[in-house]
Amino acid sequence: MKTKVTFKYDKKNNIWFLVMLFLAVVMYVTIDFHVGALVGYAGLYYLIKSLSIELDERYPWLWTLILFVLGAVLSVFCVQYLILEPENFSRTNDFMLFLNVLCALTVYLFVQLFTDNVALSCAISHLFLLCLAFINYFVYLFRGNEFTFADIRSIGTGLSVAGNYQLRLYDRGVYVIFVTTLFLALVRKCEIKFHHVWRMRLIDVMLGAVCVMVVVLNAYDLNTETWQQKGTYRNGYLMNFALSIRDSFVAAPDGYSEEMVAELEAAYSEEPVDASVTEVTNPTIIVIMNESFADLSVIGDMQTNRPLTPFIDSLSENTIKGYALSSVFGAKTPNSEWEYMTGNSMAFLPEGSVVYQQYISDTPTSIVSNLKNIGYTCVAMHPYYETGWSRNQVYPDLGYDEMYFIDDFDQTNIIREYITDEELYNGIIKRFEKKAANEKLYIMGITMQNHGGYTETYDNFEEKYYKVGRSYTDANQYFSLIHESDVAVEKLITYFESVDEPVEIVFFGDHQPSLNSNFYPILNGKGLSGLTEDELEDLYTVPFFIWTNYDTPEETVEITSLNFLSTLTLQRAGIELPAYNRFLADMMETVPAINSRGYYSKSQGCYMHIDDAEGEEARWISKYNILQYNSMFGKDRSRMFFPYIGEE
Repeated sequence: MKTKVTFKYDKKNNIWFLVMLFLAVVMYVTIDFHVGALVGYAGLYYLIKSLSIELDERYPWLWTLILFVLGAVLSVFCVQYLILEPENFSRTNDFMLFLNVLCALTVYLFVQLFTDNVALSCAISHLFLLCLAFINYFVYLFRGNEFTFADIRSIGTGLSVAGNYQLRLYDRGVYVIFVTTLFLALVRKCEIKFHHVWRMRLIDVMLGAVCVMVVVLNAYDLNTETWQQKGTYRNGYLMNFALSIRDSFVAAPDGYSEEMVAELEAAYSEEPVDASVTEVTNPTIIVIMNESFADLSVIGDMQTNRPLTPFIDSLSENTIKGYALSSVFGAKTPNSEWEYMTGNSMAFLPEGSVVYQQYISDTPTSIVSNLKNIGYTCVAMHPYYETGWSRNQVYPDLGYDEMYFIDDFDQTNIIREYITDEELYNGIIKRFEKKAANEKLYIMGITMQNHGGYTETYDNFEEKYYKVGRSYTDANQYFSLIHESDVAVEKLITYFESVDEPVEIVFFGDHQPSLNSNFYPILNGKGLSGLTEDELEDLYTVPFFIWTNYDTPEETVEITSLNFLSTLTLQRAGIELPAYNRFLADMMETVPAINSRGYYSKSQGCYMHIDDAEGEEARWISKYNILQYNSMFGKDRSRMFFPYIGEE
């Protein structure tokens, strides 16, 4: 039998046509889209329903492959078109789109194994992929982040709050629904029969394996992206979702066992030695993680027309200061936040992952839970949207008693487009002044003022600071912002110098800024590629200080890392170190700094990859990895090292 395509009149088609037209008109009344799309859809739907398609029975696999490939391409187009804003739709490169088509084709082939029906496989596969896209579409409306595999475990929480949000469907969603309806109507017309089902399944498995292999081989150097729509326009949504599946499974480190955890518990079960450096106890603790705050002189030549941070540079009395390794560069702020609070490190997690959206548990141990267990009121402040990086979901689990976001600040006090550091610090001071007489207070403030990018010009911000000699406009804007941060810090510390109660202020940058790539050769002579391990770590180095308005020893730290700062915070607050922080304090003696790129080797006097560690350094890193895995993924989490709220 040869392939034939004819038109056939059927009264039933009129009924289906009227039903689908009615639904389309309802959407047109409730959703704003072009009337031409309604007319075109109606005509094409009636045309397809009138088709009679008879396929040559000698070539079932040819027709199957054609329908599956066309279906996969259509699925990827619909997914990308639905999710992405128009300006981002064309940003995905052709090769990434090809990998996305292979991801979609794998789904089609997998479904075919169970249905033995090509039309049904096309329908199920396309609708499944489209459902993922619509879920991501609405999740992005709610929280501004991509929907990943790790979000599935918190779907109950998402459904419980879904009623608080208004679901909105834009014209792109309508067009995707129209195209999907036309596609499903078309594939139903294509009847394909296989004479040897076992042969079909064998070929199906082989083709699926090839698709998976190609995707896996090309996914090795790709990172899961979850901020805004980067995952969809950089990787393509289906590929990004596949990457999130890969990153959701973290293998236990070598040597991990309950017995090993028990050995470490035994080593830290005795009464702790007093590690504090002050007679003061239970001061108010204020932690400032300053957005993109960095000292680029660590990279190379960085002479500016005037000092950028004269006040912070002048701090010495009752101050420990120096440099710390961050695990991120240019983005992914919450990873730095998480490292500080928990004492854990991104060194043992997949590159590109975001803990708040992939690995955070419902009962995470952190400086927040530890302070709550000794009676502190814990407050989080961030003058931006609460949904950013899912903080509105994560902060309650961490144990914060109070949370303040963008609507709680004066939104006229801005530089460029963001609320200023000074406005955040004003909020911190107001909360301190409302403190009850015997209230022990911990405040974590996350700034927004210095957030990238730095290429636009603004009427409300004058750029007065610049690099001497060769530079770039975005770098000069960044330097001017850093100076504003220094001015705001001076006002904050000046206020707390005059209060009678003991106060500790911890300040650190979350990561260095991402500036014009042509700027970096000016600093280090190389740029961002071809760097040695030491030169690479320079890009991950940020300044920090811990200041108190009571007597503490002056100290300069050449290098530490953000995961160790909460331990230093507790020591200088006169607070007895919990078991895990005692472990970290001991580890610092041998491994003073560690991040996602490597660690500082005291024995070698340079930075090294973790896999190259030897001797005592390797043993400490291994124990650290074991304890972190136990805290995050262990079935029997150590309650001694990792108690939650109320589990002292």
